[in-house]
Amino acid sequence: MHEKGNFYSGISAKHQPRGVTILYEDYDIIVIDKMAGLLTMGTDREKERTAYFMLNEYVKKGNSRSRNRIFIVHRLDRDTSGLLIFAKTEQAKHFLQDKWEGFDKKYFAVVHGILQEKEGTITSYLAENNSYRVYSANPEKGKFSSTGYQVIKESEKYSLLEIKLFTGRKNQIRVHLSEKGHPVVGDKIYGGKDTSAKRLALHSASLKILHPYTTKEMVFTSEIPAYFNTLVKKKENRK
Repeated sequence: MHEKGNFYSGISAKHQPRGVTILYEDYDIIVIDKMAGLLTMGTDREKERTAYFMLNEYVKKGNSRSRNRIFIVHRLDRDTSGLLIFAKTEQAKHFLQDKWEGFDKKYFAVVHGILQEKEGTITSYLAENNSYRVYSANPEKGKFSSTGYQVIKESEKYSLLEIKLFTGRKNQIRVHLSEKGHPVVGDKIYGGKDTSAKRLALHSASLKILHPYTTKEMVFTSEIPAYFNTLVKKKENRK
């Protein structure tokens, strides 16, 4: 049963999952700030060290017989940090997924090089090969994908981009920027042989959604990692 305001205040320190930060929780959704290196959901090799597993344990509050569970709405790549929303009911999951592409989603990324066009939109049809690598293909084979970007800051080697995700395909941002000749720093799959980066420089920074129960607009934000700013320091004025 939904209580006034639909807000759930029972974020228990005792059962707080390690490795994720819960930013908001009510009876329908949980919003977390995921650290880089944590899977959204399990794989054949790793089933327990995932945001999905940890939050399922969290909503059970130590009761193995509890029927409480969470539902995956969207995913972040393992090495991408930032905002991740889970549903606590199937109805909430379907509502959010049905409207997902219409929600505003903002990311920050640090990429190699200096972009000639400081603002633009990258579009292509993305497909996945047998090695699970995503690439741009013809319209018959791929799914339409659109990524907006704007350069925020530059250094001699890197550029900090604010990215607006118009569609939500697997590895979309990383593939589009790589194919444009400016791969995300730390991208071991689409970024070449650069091994100096501490992590993948991609962060989910803002989500604007409609709440699945109240339908009211909600905005969640996550601060850009300090590491991104250390990569992109302002150019020094040389006399």
